[in-house]
Amino acid sequence: MSRFNPILAMRALWQIRVRKRPFVLSHGVNAQCNMRCKFCEYWKKAGKEPTKEEIFKLLDDARDFGIGVYNAWTVEPLLRKDLPQIMAYAKKIGMITSMVTNGKLLYERAEELVDVDYLSVSVDGVESYKEIRRMDFETLLKGLKKAIEVRKLQKKKNPILMNCVLTGKNLDDVETLILLAKKLKVKISFEPVHEFPGISKEVWNDIGIRDMEKFRRTVDRIIELKTQDYPIINSKTYLKMVRDGKTDYKCLASGIIINVTYDGTLETCRVQNEPLGNVIWDGLESVWENSKERRKEIVKNCTGCLFFGYTENSLMQSFNPEVLMHYEWM
Repeated sequence: MSRFNPILAMRALWQIRVRKRPFVLSHGVNAQCNMRCKFCEYWKKAGKEPTKEEIFKLLDDARDFGIGVYNAWTVEPLLRKDLPQIMAYAKKIGMITSMVTNGKLLYERAEELVDVDYLSVSVDGVESYKEIRRMDFETLLKGLKKAIEVRKLQKKKNPILMNCVLTGKNLDDVETLILLAKKLKVKISFEPVHEFPGISKEVWNDIGIRDMEKFRRTVDRIIELKTQDYPIINSKTYLKMVRDGKTDYKCLASGIIINVTYDGTLETCRVQNEPLGNVIWDGLESVWENSKERRKEIVKNCTGCLFFGYTENSLMQSFNPEVLMHYEWM
Protein backbone atom coordinates (compact mmCIF):
# COMPACT_ATOMS: atom_id res chain seq x y z
CA MET A 1 0.00 0.00 0.00
CA SER A 2 1.12 3.58 -0.52
CA ARG A 3 0.39 4.24 3.19
CA PHE A 4 1.02 1.45 5.70
CA ASN A 5 -2.17 0.32 7.39
CA PRO A 6 -1.36 -2.10 10.23
CA ILE A 7 -4.96 -3.29 10.65
CA LEU A 8 -5.32 -4.02 6.93
CA ALA A 9 -1.91 -5.72 6.92
CA MET A 10 -2.95 -7.98 9.81
CA ARG A 11 -6.22 -8.84 8.05
CA ALA A 12 -4.31 -9.69 4.89
CA LEU A 13 -1.77 -11.85 6.74
CA TRP A 14 -4.53 -13.72 8.57
CA GLN A 15 -6.42 -14.36 5.33
CA ILE A 16 -3.36 -15.37 3.27
CA ARG A 17 -1.16 -17.12 5.83
CA VAL A 18 -3.64 -18.67 8.26
CA ARG A 19 -6.81 -19.21 6.21
CA LYS A 20 -4.78 -19.89 3.02
CA ARG A 21 -7.08 -17.72 0.94
CA PRO A 22 -6.56 -14.70 -1.34
CA PHE A 23 -7.15 -11.19 0.02
CA VAL A 24 -7.66 -9.36 -3.29
CA LEU A 25 -10.47 -9.92 -5.80
CA SER A 26 -9.40 -8.81 -9.27
CA HIS A 27 -12.64 -8.67 -11.22
CA GLY A 28 -13.44 -8.19 -14.87
CA VAL A 29 -16.29 -5.83 -14.13
CA ASN A 30 -17.20 -5.33 -17.80
CA ALA A 31 -16.77 -7.00 -21.18
CA GLN A 32 -16.43 -4.08 -23.60
CA CYS A 33 -13.57 -1.77 -24.58
CA ASN A 34 -13.34 1.64 -26.25
CA MET A 35 -9.74 1.27 -27.42
CA ARG A 36 -9.09 -2.29 -28.66
CA CYS A 37 -5.31 -2.05 -28.57
CA LYS A 38 -3.71 -4.57 -30.90
CA PHE A 39 -1.45 -6.07 -28.20
CA CYS A 40 -4.36 -6.78 -25.83
CA GLU A 41 -6.42 -9.96 -25.91
CA TYR A 42 -9.11 -9.10 -23.35
CA TRP A 43 -11.42 -7.07 -25.61
CA LYS A 44 -11.59 -10.00 -28.03
CA LYS A 45 -13.50 -12.03 -25.45
CA ALA A 46 -16.44 -9.63 -25.16
CA GLY A 47 -19.77 -11.20 -24.20
CA LYS A 48 -22.77 -10.60 -21.99
CA GLU A 49 -21.83 -8.49 -18.99
CA PRO A 50 -22.88 -9.38 -15.45
CA THR A 51 -25.78 -7.40 -14.03
CA LYS A 52 -25.29 -5.06 -11.12
CA GLU A 53 -27.21 -7.50 -8.92
CA GLU A 54 -24.90 -10.37 -9.94
CA ILE A 55 -21.88 -8.26 -9.04
CA PHE A 56 -23.40 -7.31 -5.67
CA LYS A 57 -23.92 -11.03 -5.00
CA LEU A 58 -20.30 -11.73 -5.97
CA LEU A 59 -19.12 -8.96 -3.62
CA ASP A 60 -21.18 -10.35 -0.74
CA ASP A 61 -19.75 -13.80 -1.46
CA ALA A 62 -16.21 -12.35 -1.60
CA ARG A 63 -16.66 -10.54 1.72
CA ASP A 64 -17.84 -13.74 3.40
CA PHE A 65 -14.85 -15.53 1.87
CA GLY A 66 -12.52 -12.99 3.53
CA ILE A 67 -11.65 -10.71 0.60
CA GLY A 68 -10.52 -7.27 1.74
CA VAL A 69 -9.69 -5.55 -1.56
CA TYR A 70 -11.87 -5.25 -4.65
CA ASN A 71 -10.09 -4.34 -7.89
CA ALA A 72 -12.29 -3.52 -10.90
CA TRP A 73 -10.54 -3.89 -14.23
CA THR A 74 -10.87 -5.26 -17.79
CA VAL A 75 -11.83 -4.38 -20.25
CA GLU A 76 -12.68 -0.74 -19.55
CA PRO A 77 -14.60 -0.27 -16.28
CA LEU A 78 -15.70 3.29 -17.08
CA LEU A 79 -17.91 1.97 -19.86
CA ARG A 80 -20.25 0.70 -17.14
CA LYS A 81 -22.77 3.40 -16.24
CA ASP A 82 -23.43 1.72 -12.89
CA LEU A 83 -19.75 1.50 -11.91
CA PRO A 84 -20.10 4.14 -9.14
CA GLN A 85 -22.86 2.05 -7.52
CA ILE A 86 -20.70 -1.07 -7.70
CA MET A 87 -17.72 0.65 -6.09
CA ALA A 88 -19.98 2.24 -3.46
CA TYR A 89 -21.39 -1.18 -2.59
CA ALA A 90 -17.89 -2.67 -2.21
CA LYS A 91 -17.00 0.19 0.13
CA LYS A 92 -20.25 -0.22 2.06
CA ILE A 93 -19.47 -3.84 2.90
CA GLY A 94 -15.98 -2.93 4.11
CA MET A 95 -13.65 -3.44 1.15
CA ILE A 96 -10.74 -1.33 -0.02
CA THR A 97 -11.49 -0.43 -3.65
CA SER A 98 -9.22 -0.01 -6.64
CA MET A 99 -9.73 0.40 -10.36
CA VAL A 100 -7.65 0.25 -13.54
CA THR A 101 -8.71 2.41 -16.49
CA ASN A 102 -7.32 3.30 -19.91
CA GLY A 103 -8.31 6.90 -19.14
CA LYS A 104 -10.33 7.60 -22.27
CA LEU A 105 -13.46 8.49 -20.27
CA LEU A 106 -11.67 9.88 -17.24
CA TYR A 107 -12.40 13.54 -18.01
CA GLU A 108 -16.14 12.85 -18.27
CA ARG A 109 -16.44 10.57 -15.24
CA ALA A 110 -13.77 11.64 -12.74
CA GLU A 111 -16.29 13.07 -10.24
CA GLU A 112 -18.11 9.72 -10.07
CA LEU A 113 -15.11 7.83 -8.65
CA VAL A 114 -15.54 9.02 -5.07
CA ASP A 115 -15.62 5.43 -3.79
CA VAL A 116 -12.42 4.36 -5.56
CA ASP A 117 -9.56 4.31 -3.05
CA TYR A 118 -6.76 3.46 -5.50
CA LEU A 119 -7.03 4.66 -9.09
CA SER A 120 -4.59 3.33 -11.70
CA VAL A 121 -4.42 4.82 -15.20
CA SER A 122 -2.61 3.16 -18.10
CA VAL A 123 -0.08 5.69 -19.45
CA ASP A 124 2.23 3.94 -21.90
CA GLY A 125 4.05 6.87 -23.43
CA VAL A 126 4.02 10.49 -24.51
CA GLU A 127 5.32 10.78 -28.06
CA SER A 128 4.63 7.09 -28.59
CA TYR A 129 1.23 7.09 -26.89
CA LYS A 130 -0.97 7.58 -29.94
CA GLU A 131 0.76 4.82 -31.89
CA ILE A 132 0.37 2.41 -28.98
CA ARG A 133 -3.11 3.34 -27.77
CA ARG A 134 -4.59 5.03 -30.87
CA MET A 135 -5.66 8.09 -28.89
CA ASP A 136 -4.06 11.54 -28.57
CA PHE A 137 -1.92 11.88 -25.47
CA GLU A 138 -3.46 15.30 -24.76
CA THR A 139 -6.88 13.64 -24.39
CA LEU A 140 -5.47 11.30 -21.77
CA LEU A 141 -3.55 14.08 -20.00
CA LYS A 142 -6.68 16.23 -19.81
CA GLY A 143 -8.55 13.40 -18.08
CA LEU A 144 -5.64 12.62 -15.79
CA LYS A 145 -5.34 16.23 -14.63
CA LYS A 146 -9.10 16.40 -14.06
CA ALA A 147 -8.98 13.23 -11.95
CA ILE A 148 -6.10 14.63 -9.88
CA GLU A 149 -8.02 17.84 -9.15
CA VAL A 150 -11.24 15.98 -8.38
CA ARG A 151 -9.54 13.59 -5.98
CA LYS A 152 -7.90 16.53 -4.26
CA LEU A 153 -11.33 18.09 -3.71
CA GLN A 154 -12.63 14.73 -2.49
CA LYS A 155 -9.69 14.66 -0.03
CA LYS A 156 -8.41 11.32 -1.26
CA LYS A 157 -5.20 10.30 0.52
CA ASN A 158 -3.85 7.92 -2.10
CA PRO A 159 -2.23 9.45 -5.20
CA ILE A 160 -3.20 8.27 -8.66
CA LEU A 161 -0.94 5.63 -10.20
CA MET A 162 0.27 5.91 -13.79
CA ASN A 163 1.01 2.38 -14.96
CA CYS A 164 3.38 2.07 -17.93
CA VAL A 165 3.81 -1.19 -19.83
CA LEU A 166 7.29 -1.22 -21.35
CA THR A 167 7.32 -2.15 -25.03
CA GLY A 168 9.63 -1.71 -27.98
CA LYS A 169 7.73 1.48 -28.82
CA ASN A 170 8.00 3.60 -25.67
CA LEU A 171 11.50 3.21 -24.22
CA ASP A 172 12.43 6.76 -25.26
CA ASP A 173 9.43 8.12 -23.33
CA VAL A 174 10.16 6.48 -19.98
CA GLU A 175 12.16 9.28 -18.35
CA THR A 176 9.67 11.86 -19.62
CA LEU A 177 6.88 9.90 -17.96
CA ILE A 178 8.75 9.75 -14.66
CA LEU A 179 9.31 13.52 -14.74
CA LEU A 180 5.63 14.00 -15.57
CA ALA A 181 4.60 11.84 -12.61
CA LYS A 182 6.72 13.98 -10.30
CA LYS A 183 5.28 17.19 -11.77
CA LEU A 184 1.70 15.95 -11.38
CA LYS A 185 2.42 14.57 -7.89
CA VAL A 186 1.26 11.07 -8.78
CA LYS A 187 2.96 7.68 -8.59
CA ILE A 188 4.24 5.63 -11.53
CA SER A 189 4.87 1.93 -12.06
CA PHE A 190 6.52 -0.10 -14.80
CA GLU A 191 6.21 -3.65 -16.05
CA PRO A 192 7.36 -5.33 -19.27
CA VAL A 193 4.81 -6.23 -21.93
CA HIS A 194 3.71 -9.83 -21.63
CA GLU A 195 3.65 -11.54 -25.00
CA PHE A 196 0.37 -13.44 -24.83
CA PRO A 197 0.32 -16.38 -27.27
CA GLY A 198 -3.07 -15.35 -28.67
CA ILE A 199 -1.62 -12.22 -30.28
CA SER A 200 -0.09 -12.50 -33.77
CA LYS A 201 3.65 -12.67 -34.41
CA GLU A 202 3.26 -9.60 -36.63
CA VAL A 203 2.05 -7.55 -33.65
CA TRP A 204 4.86 -8.75 -31.38
CA ASN A 205 7.46 -8.10 -34.06
CA ASP A 206 6.15 -4.53 -34.15
CA ILE A 207 5.64 -3.79 -30.47
CA GLY A 208 7.67 -6.38 -28.56
CA ILE A 209 10.96 -5.64 -26.83
CA ARG A 210 13.69 -6.59 -29.30
CA ASP A 211 16.56 -4.18 -28.57
CA MET A 212 17.55 -5.76 -25.26
CA GLU A 213 20.58 -3.53 -24.73
CA LYS A 214 18.42 -0.41 -24.95
CA PHE A 215 15.78 -2.03 -22.76
CA ARG A 216 18.31 -2.83 -20.04
CA ARG A 217 19.70 0.71 -20.16
CA THR A 218 16.18 2.08 -19.80
CA VAL A 219 15.41 -0.09 -16.77
CA ASP A 220 18.76 0.86 -15.21
CA ARG A 221 17.70 4.49 -15.59
CA ILE A 222 14.39 3.73 -13.85
CA ILE A 223 16.35 2.15 -10.98
CA GLU A 224 18.63 5.19 -10.82
CA LEU A 225 15.67 7.58 -10.65
CA LYS A 226 14.02 5.35 -8.03
CA THR A 227 17.19 5.77 -5.95
CA GLN A 228 16.83 9.54 -6.35
CA ASP A 229 13.33 9.38 -4.80
CA TYR A 230 11.29 9.88 -7.94
CA PRO A 231 7.73 8.56 -7.39
CA ILE A 232 8.29 5.04 -8.77
CA ILE A 233 6.40 2.41 -6.77
CA ASN A 234 8.29 -0.66 -7.97
CA SER A 235 10.95 -2.19 -5.73
CA LYS A 236 14.54 -2.26 -6.96
CA THR A 237 14.48 -6.04 -6.63
CA TYR A 238 11.61 -6.27 -9.10
CA LEU A 239 13.13 -3.75 -11.52
CA LYS A 240 16.37 -5.73 -11.61
CA MET A 241 14.38 -8.88 -12.37
CA VAL A 242 12.68 -7.03 -15.23
CA ARG A 243 16.03 -5.79 -16.55
CA ASP A 244 17.53 -9.27 -16.50
CA GLY A 245 14.38 -11.13 -17.59
CA LYS A 246 14.49 -13.33 -14.48
CA THR A 247 11.32 -15.05 -13.31
CA ASP A 248 13.05 -17.30 -10.77
CA TYR A 249 10.87 -16.44 -7.79
CA LYS A 250 8.29 -18.49 -5.95
CA CYS A 251 4.95 -17.36 -7.36
CA LEU A 252 2.39 -16.92 -4.60
CA ALA A 253 0.05 -14.76 -6.66
CA SER A 254 -2.81 -17.27 -6.86
CA GLY A 255 -2.92 -17.35 -3.05
CA ILE A 256 -2.99 -13.54 -2.81
CA ILE A 257 -5.12 -12.35 -5.74
CA ILE A 258 -8.16 -14.20 -7.02
CA ASN A 259 -8.97 -13.55 -10.67
CA VAL A 260 -12.61 -13.60 -11.81
CA THR A 261 -13.60 -12.74 -15.37
CA TYR A 262 -16.69 -10.75 -16.37
CA ASP A 263 -18.77 -13.94 -16.78
CA GLY A 264 -17.85 -15.26 -13.33
CA THR A 265 -15.11 -17.66 -14.40
CA LEU A 266 -12.43 -18.25 -11.78
CA GLU A 267 -8.88 -18.37 -13.21
CA THR A 268 -5.58 -19.07 -11.48
CA CYS A 269 -4.22 -15.77 -12.80
CA ARG A 270 -4.06 -13.50 -15.86
CA VAL A 271 -1.47 -15.73 -17.53
CA GLN A 272 -2.82 -19.15 -16.65
CA ASN A 273 -6.41 -18.48 -17.61
CA GLU A 274 -7.74 -22.00 -17.61
CA PRO A 275 -11.39 -21.93 -16.41
CA LEU A 276 -11.64 -23.47 -12.94
CA GLY A 277 -15.36 -22.98 -12.31
CA ASN A 278 -18.00 -20.28 -12.21
CA VAL A 279 -18.36 -18.32 -8.97
CA ILE A 280 -21.69 -16.75 -9.96
CA TRP A 281 -23.32 -20.17 -10.39
CA ASP A 282 -21.51 -22.19 -7.73
CA GLY A 283 -20.19 -19.66 -5.21
CA LEU A 284 -16.67 -18.45 -4.60
CA GLU A 285 -15.81 -20.75 -1.72
CA SER A 286 -17.06 -23.86 -3.49
CA VAL A 287 -15.11 -23.17 -6.69
CA TRP A 288 -12.00 -22.24 -4.69
CA GLU A 289 -12.04 -25.47 -2.68
CA ASN A 290 -12.91 -27.69 -5.63
CA SER A 291 -10.07 -26.29 -7.77
CA LYS A 292 -7.38 -26.63 -5.08
CA GLU A 293 -5.40 -29.49 -6.63
CA ARG A 294 -5.65 -28.15 -10.17
CA ARG A 295 -4.44 -24.71 -9.07
CA LYS A 296 -1.39 -26.26 -7.43
CA GLU A 297 -0.61 -28.18 -10.60
CA ILE A 298 -0.97 -25.07 -12.80
CA VAL A 299 1.33 -22.99 -10.60
CA LYS A 300 3.89 -25.80 -10.39
CA ASN A 301 4.09 -26.06 -14.19
CA CYS A 302 4.08 -22.30 -14.89
CA THR A 303 7.27 -20.82 -16.35
CA GLY A 304 6.58 -17.49 -14.61
CA CYS A 305 5.79 -13.90 -15.56
CA LEU A 306 6.78 -10.38 -14.58
CA PHE A 307 3.38 -8.76 -14.03
CA PHE A 308 4.35 -6.34 -11.29
CA GLY A 309 1.31 -7.01 -9.06
CA TYR A 310 1.98 -10.73 -9.08
CA THR A 311 5.75 -10.57 -8.74
CA GLU A 312 5.94 -7.80 -6.13
CA ASN A 313 3.23 -9.35 -3.96
CA SER A 314 4.89 -12.77 -4.19
CA LEU A 315 8.18 -11.24 -3.10
CA MET A 316 6.44 -9.41 -0.25
CA GLN A 317 4.82 -12.61 0.98
CA SER A 318 8.26 -14.22 0.86
CA PHE A 319 9.37 -11.38 3.17
CA ASN A 320 11.99 -9.98 0.80
CA PRO A 321 13.31 -7.07 2.91
CA GLU A 322 14.01 -4.65 0.04
CA VAL A 323 10.55 -5.21 -1.42
CA LEU A 324 8.93 -4.74 1.98
CA MET A 325 10.71 -1.40 2.25
CA HIS A 326 10.20 -0.05 -1.26
CA TYR A 327 7.11 -1.50 -2.93
CA GLU A 328 4.25 0.94 -2.33
CA TRP A 329 1.04 -0.33 -3.88
CA MET A 330 -1.07 -3.45 -3.56
